[in-house]
Amino acid sequence: MSKVLAVDHEKCTSGRRWELVCSARSGGAYRPSQARIRVAIKADDAFYFPMVCIQCDDAPCIEECPTEALVRDPTTGAVVVVEEDCTECGLCESACPYGAIRMRDGKPQKCELCGGDPECVRFCAPGALRYEASEQWPETARQAYADRLLDLAKETRA
Repeated sequence: MSKVLAVDHEKCTSGRRWELVCSARSGGAYRPSQARIRVAIKADDAFYFPMVCIQCDDAPCIEECPTEALVRDPTTGAVVVVEEDCTECGLCESACPYGAIRMRDGKPQKCELCGGDPECVRFCAPGALRYEASEQWPETARQAYADRLLDLAKETRA
């Protein structure tokens, strides 16, 4: 049974403590800019929107990778980066419609669900981040979230 990282925006208080935890786990330092989950910020509204990888069933990033450096982890279902196979072309970043991948030091960085135990979930005090069975977050809900994410990503890029 695959699981997904879900965001309940009604519970989100924009504390962003999870960014510190994520950056420490994935990058070895407490630097929010190094977190694997990106944040779309609408400064006018003081609104912070966690942009999590929804681990698409038909992941465009996997499809676009010419060297198969992005693969699906058979245990967690997460799309993961095989760094030694990556040619640093950046096609995966361009292919992700939700802005969940970014190139850093020539390599794609994205949420890989911490091997099935997402650290960010444990440190999100209000419980806005959840790691739950994909059946609890059906495809229609995932698509609605993705659409909202895409709209916000476009707004923050403009």
